[in-house]
Amino acid sequence: MPATCDVVVLLSGTGSNLQAMIDSFKGVDNPVRIRAVISNRADAFGLQRARDAGIEARVLDHKAFEGREAFDAALIELIDTFQPKLVVLAGFMRILSATFVRHYQGRLLNIHPSLLPLYKGLHTHQRVLEAGDSEHGCSVHFVTEELDGGPLVVQAVIPVELNDSPASLAHRVHAQEHEIYPLAIRWFAEGRLSLGEQGALLDGQLLPASGHLIRI
Repeated sequence: MPATCDVVVLLSGTGSNLQAMIDSFKGVDNPVRIRAVISNRADAFGLQRARDAGIEARVLDHKAFEGREAFDAALIELIDTFQPKLVVLAGFMRILSATFVRHYQGRLLNIHPSLLPLYKGLHTHQRVLEAGDSEHGCSVHFVTEELDGGPLVVQAVIPVELNDSPASLAHRVHAQEHEIYPLAIRWFAEGRLSLGEQGALLDGQLLPASGHLIRI
């Protein structure tokens, strides 16, 4: 049984992925401990989810700082008081500075609602429909200085149905996010997942460029 892996979760919104983590990481044999949830928005519902689960919830308002670098420096200081082995972005609507990303290199994960490298950025479900794609999904990746561009860990692939709307796609993609994000975090906590010079490693083996694929 590996040592407990302390995790800090950053979010800006409702925290549905946080809830999936809370639900997944219950039990005595669980290697993950969520030490704190931090939001840049005091009204983020994810903070209430944390409090309801007995997890420390903190707010660091980006508007109180002059610029991205100042906010990120304060955020690093706050995160590091919890001494996490892993920092997880769960709908954290901030573009992080290079200094922040480098500080947590190899221990910073993000989830994105598309099959990266397709559709970086926002409005992914609408863009998939406009492109006429037959597949859509979500991706967990290590964070690098390139926006939504770090090495892929795991992707869940779903078919696009004829009658899909952005809302219906979002609903089905979210369901897969709630499966693959806890899975990737557990891999990291168990010492199975790491970031190597060539990309993401699972059980010491270099993952393909697409990461570990799960087709639904």
